[in-house]
Amino acid sequence: METKSWKEIKNKVYGKPGTKRRDELDRDFESFKIGLLLKKAREEKRLTQNQLAELVDKKREYISRVENNGSNLTLKTLFDIVEKGLGGKVRISIDL
Repeated sequence: METKSWKEIKNKVYGKPGTKRRDELDRDFESFKIGLLLKKAREEKRLTQNQLAELVDKKREYISRVENNGSNLTLKTLFDIVEKGLGGKVRISIDL
């Protein structure tokens, strides 16, 4: 049995980068990563979801949803969570 890389598997199952299905997968993965990064930062600050939610005027359930799947997160809310809630700064890059 031939061993394949994750990149080869993604290309075969989801198509090459630039195809609609692959781009959707990549966007979903980036959203997921944002959620993980926020959760890690919250835990490093030793905050509960409730405490973070209070700092940014959101419900705990919302913070949980963001951490489990960063989709549907507005930039304003991202900035609020990171800056007001976690005391950090957001850096965004765009690759063309």
